[in-house]
Amino acid sequence: MLHLNDIEVDFGGRKIFSGVNWHIRPGARIGLCGENGAGKSTLLKLLCGLQQADAGEVQAAKGTTFGYLPQDGLTHAGTTLFAEVRSACGELLAMADEIGELEQRLSGEHDDKVLERYAHLQELFERRGGFTLEADIARVLHGLGFAQEDWEKPCEQFSGGWQMRIALARLLLQRPNLLLLDEPTNHLDLPARTWLENYLINYPHAVVLVSHDRYFMDQVVERIVEVWNGDLTEYPGNYTLYLEERQRRVAALRAAKQRQDEEIERMEAFINRFRYQANKASQVQSRVKQLEKIERIKIPPQRKKIAFRFPQPQRGGRELVVLRNAGQRYGEHQVLSDVNLTVSRGERIALIGANGAGKSTLMRLLAGIEAPSSGERVAGHNLELAYFAQDQSAVLCRANTVLEEIRANAPVEMVPRLRDVLGMFLFSGDDVHKKVAVLSGGERNRLALAILLLRPANLMLLDEPTNHLDLQSKDVLLQALRSYSGTLVFVSHDRYFVDALATRIVDVADGGIESYPGNYADFLRMQQDDASVQHSERRVEYLGTAAAPVADKEQRRQQHQQRKEQQRRQRKLTRQLEQLEDAIAAAEEQHGELEQRLATEEIYQNGDLFNDLSAQHSELTGRLETLYEEWDDLQQQLAESEQLLSPD
Repeated sequence: MLHLNDIEVDFGGRKIFSGVNWHIRPGARIGLCGENGAGKSTLLKLLCGLQQADAGEVQAAKGTTFGYLPQDGLTHAGTTLFAEVRSACGELLAMADEIGELEQRLSGEHDDKVLERYAHLQELFERRGGFTLEADIARVLHGLGFAQEDWEKPCEQFSGGWQMRIALARLLLQRPNLLLLDEPTNHLDLPARTWLENYLINYPHAVVLVSHDRYFMDQVVERIVEVWNGDLTEYPGNYTLYLEERQRRVAALRAAKQRQDEEIERMEAFINRFRYQANKASQVQSRVKQLEKIERIKIPPQRKKIAFRFPQPQRGGRELVVLRNAGQRYGEHQVLSDVNLTVSRGERIALIGANGAGKSTLMRLLAGIEAPSSGERVAGHNLELAYFAQDQSAVLCRANTVLEEIRANAPVEMVPRLRDVLGMFLFSGDDVHKKVAVLSGGERNRLALAILLLRPANLMLLDEPTNHLDLQSKDVLLQALRSYSGTLVFVSHDRYFVDALATRIVDVADGGIESYPGNYADFLRMQQDDASVQHSERRVEYLGTAAAPVADKEQRRQQHQQRKEQQRRQRKLTRQLEQLEDAIAAAEEQHGELEQRLATEEIYQNGDLFNDLSAQHSELTGRLETLYEEWDDLQQQLAESEQLLSPD
C-alpha cells in the first residue's frame, strides 16, 4: 500500500531519519512509540506528504487516499457544525448532485448512455455509503460527544478541544485508505474515547496513530513501530506485548554488544601489539579491514526508573469531606443539584462523565474553592488538602526558572530530591534552567503537578493530572499514586490510569452523581448488566410473557442489586467499627489516666475526691465492657457480610 525507501530527514544538522525502509500493508493497525522528539509526528507528516524527505522516496499505491489529524491547531468557522462535517464528504455530495441531474434528464428522455452512467453512479454511491450519509454523520457526531442541539451552532462558538473533535469527525466520514492520527484522544472524554476505540477497531482501512493513552493503544493497534535513533523497529502485538518484547530484545542486544565489544577489543589489541612487525603486517591489515566492516550494535537508551514517594501525611478523620444536598449554579445555569457524596479515608475515587457534565465543578466544591449555591460542604477532622486544577499552571511565577520555582515551593526535606522529581516530569539537563515564561502550556502543567506532589496531604484532588504526560511519565505517576497512603479523588480520561487506580467510580451526569464500587471496567460491566435488564424488561412487556432467559436476567438483576446493597451495608459496618474503635481508644486512655490518679497516695487523703474518682472509674469500666461487646457484635456482622460477598 505504501513504501518508504531509504528515507532521510535532517533538521538543523540532526538526523531525524537515516536510511529508513518501511512498508504499510492495507488494513494495518499500527501504533508509533518513541521518546519525545524522536520523530513520530514527523513520520506522520512524511506519510501524508505534508513534509518532504531530504533523501529517499515515499511510494504509495495508486488510488491511496490520506487523512491526517495533527495534535492541535485546526479551527473551523463560517458554517454550522452539521454543515461543516457534511462538507467533508464533497465527493459523495457531488455524486448525489449528478444523480439528481441524471434523474431529471431521464424523466424527459430515454438515453442509454445517461442510463448507464446513472446506474454506475447509483451503485458507487451506495457502496460508499451515500444513502446512509446523514445517519453516519449523526452517529459520528453523537459518538464524539456532540449533543443534537449543537448541530446547528456556528463552528466558531466551539472551543479548541471541540474544534479538534470537528476535525476528527470530518476525517472519519471521509474514510481515507490510510488514516493518520496524532494524539487523537487528547481532547476526548472517556465515553468518546471508548466510542473511537470501537470505531477504529472496525475501520476497514489502514490506521497509523500516535497516542499516550496505553489502554487505547492496547485496544486498537495490532503492531507497534518504535521510532529511535533515526530508524524504525517493528514489534507484533499491542503496546503491552511491545513492552515485554522490547525488554527481551534490548537484553539480547546488550548481550550481543558485549560479545562484539570483546571481539573488537581483541582485534584492537592485536593491531596495537603487532602494528610495527613486518612479519605480521598482512594479519594486522586483515584485522583492520574486519574492524572497518563491523556494523556496531546500537542499544536503545535505558529508560530511567525514578522511584518517587509522597511525603507521609498525618492521619485524617474517617470522613474527610462530605457534600450534603449540594448544588451549584452559575447565573441561570444549574450545573449540579442535590449531590450527596462522602469521601472516606483510604478511598481512590475517579470522577467520570462527558465534558461539561460538572466534574471540575464537583472537584472545586470538594476542594472548598467554591461554596455550594445550595446544601453544604463539611470538612473532616485533621483535613490536609492538596488540589490540582486544570489551570493550575496559572499560579506559577513566570520570572523564575523551573528549578527556582520548584525550590521556592518545596519543603526543606525534599530539596535534595528535586532534580529526580523534575526528571520524572520530563525536565532534565538544561531544561531545569528554562524560565517558566518560555515553557509551553503542557510543560507548565507538568511543573505545577510536580510542585503539588512535594507536600504531605491526606486528601489529594487531581483534575486531569495525566494531561501532557507521555506513557512513561504516566506510569511513574501511577506507581507513585499507588504508594500514596492518603485519600485520592481524581479526574482522568486515561482508561488504563483509571482502571489501575480507582476503587470507586462516581459518574457525573444530568446534574447529579451515582457511585459504583470498583474501577472503570467494573462500572462498564454494571452498565451493561443494567442495559441488558432494561432490554429484557421491555421485551417482556412487548411479548406479554416471561420467557426463561428473561427470568434469568431478572434474577441476575436482583442479585446485582442485592450485592450492591450488601456492599453498602459492609461499608456502613466498617465505618461504625472504626468509629467504635476510636471511642474505645479514647475511653481506654481516660480509664488509664483515672487508674494512675487513683494509684497516688495523695488521693486517699481527700475522701470526697477519692469517692468521685472511684465512681467515674466504675462507670467507665462498665462503659468499656459495653463497647467491647458492641465491637464483638460488629466484627461478627462484618465477617458474615464478607462471607456473603465472597465468590463462593
